[in-house]
Amino acid sequence: MKFYRFPQADGIDTLALAETDTPRPARGQVLVRMKAASLNYRDLMVASGRYGRGTAPPNLVPLSDGAGEVVEIGADVTRVKTGDRVAGIFMQSWLGGEISPEDPPSSLGGAIDGVLSEYMLFDQHGLVHLPAHLSFEEGATLPCAAVTAWNALFAGKPLIAGQSVLVLGTGGVSIFALQLARAAGARVIATSSSDAKLEQAKKFGASDGVNYRQHPEWHEQVLALTDGRGVDHVVEVGGAGTLPRSIEAARLGGNIHLIGVLTGGDINPTPMMRKTLTVRGIYVGSRQMFEAMNRSIDLHKIKPVIDRVFDFADAKAAYHHLKGQTHVGKVVIRIG
Repeated sequence: MKFYRFPQADGIDTLALAETDTPRPARGQVLVRMKAASLNYRDLMVASGRYGRGTAPPNLVPLSDGAGEVVEIGADVTRVKTGDRVAGIFMQSWLGGEISPEDPPSSLGGAIDGVLSEYMLFDQHGLVHLPAHLSFEEGATLPCAAVTAWNALFAGKPLIAGQSVLVLGTGGVSIFALQLARAAGARVIATSSSDAKLEQAKKFGASDGVNYRQHPEWHEQVLALTDGRGVDHVVEVGGAGTLPRSIEAARLGGNIHLIGVLTGGDINPTPMMRKTLTVRGIYVGSRQMFEAMNRSIDLHKIKPVIDRVFDFADAKAAYHHLKGQTHVGKVVIRIG
């Protein structure tokens, strides 16, 4: 079988194609023929050695998000059968409940080998079934970005129909948050540096858009759109550099779901205290969250937004496309 690895995490162009024997499943294991994988900003950090303080193992097989078909099962496997369409969960050991210290070391494509491979072995408990209406390419977008958005909106202080949500940008997490929030009956305000991207966001369900290049103090536009009240939820993918404006854009007693590390800066906690905000760190989510999200995706027939699909041979080009930040939604690699 063919697979990609990073012999050294020193940039996208160090990604190398390799070949080895196709593994066989042991007791409790499942062999999946991978059909597609998708990229996240995290994968750019892994490629450059900036993720997890450079602790990724040598020769790492990258990418956490993938979907495929079960082709062989080991003894005592009961959760899946041959022919099932499945996706791997981001942290292979986080099945439900609160995250534990043992879970981050089981994260695909960062702490352990990921899914950019023609075949992959999973423990049977590290898989979920795909919604029937999704293609493999669409299913491959779910494990990190979609589950992160679901965790933010529904696993802490759950979003309620009629509330408002602010999403920053038009990347994978933000677009999934937009779609899931709209399905739940919420109003969504989106920000972007591009009017064209904002128009696309409106097609996916955003009620309003704010161009932050035209309005550097974009929180003021958000407040104006909400009659000075502010939004109930902010899906904060920017990080420390955007957090102060997200705080200003949130309502008194609102919720900020802190996800991103895209921008640097200092954080003053005083405004959070004065507005009695709930600021919650989000690190993807559990299999239990994934399965709940899939039920909602299936019920509402939500279709993930895919910006572009690359062939397996063009994996490096997929990385460079993501790095260029021209995408709306997810960047996918078709494996087989």
